[in-house]
Amino acid sequence: MADIEIHRPHGLDLARAQGLAQEWLAQAQNDWGMLCTHSTLAGQDTVTFERVGAKGVLQVDATHFDMHISLGFLLRAYKKKIEETINRNLDEALGRLA
Repeated sequence: MADIEIHRPHGLDLARAQGLAQEWLAQAQNDWGMLCTHSTLAGQDTVTFERVGAKGVLQVDATHFDMHISLGFLLRAYKKKIEETINRNLDEALGRLA
């Protein structure tokens, strides 16, 4: 079971949603030191990510962003702040692309 689950509908076309997922992947690697893998299959992009204390998956399709994150013991204390930050960043990105 994930510690953080975000399910967000979007009004973007698939190409713009995939572009946003690519931006997130770059930020996750560069800013947070995540090891990420990316795959595309049948109109859905999947980004898996992992670093010490956190791992998860971001799935993007033509209608939704779904993120599931499992936090290690030490990061669980920051769960609320992490979730708020992810939601705020997603709101800003979707607002910018709308």
